[in-house]
Amino acid sequence: MKRIFIALAVLLSIQTAGAQVKTPAEAKRAVESATVASQNPKKAVKVATWMKLAKAYVDAYDAPAGNAWIGAGQQELKLIMANEKPVSVEQVTLADGPYTKEVYADKNLYYNASGVLAIIEVTKPVFDDALVKAYESYLKAYEVDLKKSKFNDVVAGIKTVSSKYLNEGMNAYMLGDLGKASEMFAKAADVVAAEPVCEVDTTATYYAGFTAWMNKDYAHAKDYFEACIEASYFEDGEVYAKLADCQLNLADTTAAKTVLEEGFAAFPQNQSILIGLINFYLESGDEPDRLFELLDKAKENEPNNASLYYVEGNIHKELGEIDQAVASYLKSNEINPEYEFGLIGIGILYYEQALDLQEQAQNEFDDAKYMELVSQFETVLKKAIEPFEKAFNVTKDEGIKVSIAEYLKNIFYRFRDQGQEYSDGYKKYDAIVASGRAS
Repeated sequence: MKRIFIALAVLLSIQTAGAQVKTPAEAKRAVESATVASQNPKKAVKVATWMKLAKAYVDAYDAPAGNAWIGAGQQELKLIMANEKPVSVEQVTLADGPYTKEVYADKNLYYNASGVLAIIEVTKPVFDDALVKAYESYLKAYEVDLKKSKFNDVVAGIKTVSSKYLNEGMNAYMLGDLGKASEMFAKAADVVAAEPVCEVDTTATYYAGFTAWMNKDYAHAKDYFEACIEASYFEDGEVYAKLADCQLNLADTTAAKTVLEEGFAAFPQNQSILIGLINFYLESGDEPDRLFELLDKAKENEPNNASLYYVEGNIHKELGEIDQAVASYLKSNEINPEYEFGLIGIGILYYEQALDLQEQAQNEFDDAKYMELVSQFETVLKKAIEPFEKAFNVTKDEGIKVSIAEYLKNIFYRFRDQGQEYSDGYKKYDAIVASGRAS
């Protein structure tokens, strides 16, 4: 969601910069005047009449925000909004962290931890349906414009309405109202999908589905995810995974299986699709061999794709087939010695096995069995060291190195009293984790 938020912030700051913002009272009078003109039979057939009314409604929508705009600094707005004083100021926590909320008579302004305005929540709009009326007016302008001389202006106006619906959706999402967020994102997509714009806004469409899915409104989410696929918008395969989840929740298992298999064929590395397929086959009682059939097809097309063997290792791991998982992970590194994820997969596999043994030991009251489990725990945990250290040396990604160091730090800490090599290893990786840098 951050990606769309940044895009909207830029868009709104561009729209606001240098703009003359009407007061709510001025905006209301402008709409009333333009409405009267639109009711005049002679003026109602003119494009300019409806364009003016549409623009008046857009201005009315913007009016309560005044001179505030997304991306503005808190201190900057104090100077610009000198005549407006907040009724109260409070600290609130939203989905992504703490915010300072300034409450005004007609709006709430939310500043993030950096003091940047992130949300404008209008609490007293000039008209409740300003965007609906603006859109309807643009459509009326398109209808009476028989020569389509103002086609580009109408399209630009509708896209402005769409962008404001996008912002409404983002605000609702940030404020935790998923139902409203999905509704606003859907409107943003719908107004440009229809004539005269006839464009698919894949971002709005995806987030309409995503927020509906989060809100467990699976029927609506399904529709928008299907629209994404039709428009070839996949979010690296996440659309397939979420669409299948919607279908499963709607009890359409046949469709879910088809979507997961199609998604796996297109995005075999997507973990959400992979886990979805594994769970589907395990819960349905069907043989999971179908997963390997799909993967073998992918290998035929890309025999030197190391990541496919990594995915195969993940499947074996999820099915509890440890030896086969390790073999597949090793094969991925054999095919491409610079591919670190197979080695990481082995390390994590052993690390998680060790944690399971540790938990079993903690719940064991028989001393002999307890000591045996502790011995197995230590043996398996030490087996994770070699693959993790190989992966650490192979990867060129600084962030991955630090993540691997976190695992190794914990392992070496456990054995730091068993020899100098473990003590040195702990100091080495602890320093890397503390600094956040491997070099």
